[in-house]
Amino acid sequence: MKHLTSDRCRLHAIRLLPGQDLKEELQKLTTHARVHAGFILSAAGSLTKAALRMANRNESTVLDGPFEIISLTGTLAHDGIHVHMAVSDGEGNTTGGHLMEGNVVFTTVELVIGEAVGLLFRREMDERTGFKELVIQRAG
Repeated sequence: MKHLTSDRCRLHAIRLLPGQDLKEELQKLTTHARVHAGFILSAAGSLTKAALRMANRNESTVLDGPFEIISLTGTLAHDGIHVHMAVSDGEGNTTGGHLMEGNVVFTTVELVIGEAVGLLFRREMDERTGFKELVIQRAG
């Protein structure tokens, strides 16, 4: 296990508007704001559609809302983001999984993104898992 620390954190706050795609906007923010080691601190909002990849599945499941975002957590890097989300419907039924393209904002999504200054997150293929996994390095 590799353990690195950062003494500073930069914050990015953004509000997404109706019709925007949550995953696409997270990827855009990561690129345009040059977020090198990002993580989601806070997320609140609603969706008209939720697109999630459930555990041990290859395909996305698309659900028609409206939904409230109950939880959004993950890491953000230039070469990929790894985010999980839980949403709840009007009856309080909750489901969650891996965030995919197709999560359409209903009224708003308010995000606060943290960035560990001095660190760099990247994704590399891990032969043990068969997936691109997080690699943490010192920046520069």
